[in-house]
Amino acid sequence: QVQLAESGGGSVQTGGSLRLSCAASGDMYARKCMAWFRQAPGKEREGVTTIDSGDGSTYYADSVKGRFTISQDNSKTTVYLQMNSLRPEDTATYYCALRLSRCDGYRNRPSDYTYWGQGTQVTVSS
Repeated sequence: QVQLAESGGGSVQTGGSLRLSCAASGDMYARKCMAWFRQAPGKEREGVTTIDSGDGSTYYADSVKGRFTISQDNSKTTVYLQMNSLRPEDTATYYCALRLSRCDGYRNRPSDYTYWGQGTQVTVSS
């Protein structure tokens, strides 16, 4: 069993920055794929970014490219989402997700992931 704990959400004004963290614990294999998703009220959950723990490859949704950066710590059990130049449309609950295998490309479907965090709210005001 794997547990994911997110932190770092909050409220900022347009143009501001936030950094989210997701710490994974439990029974994990060496190679895994971790991702951030977000879900705004009344909308479907959408993939934001992924990172492969093995080769460090990353993918981003077009809507966040150049503004968001995903990274992992040396132990490869914690991932971070640095969000810059935030916009009101970035407002959502952000979820960390984990898949116990390599990413193998851009995996942005919620069904690709087995484990999920509880979510952290990000609110961007204009």
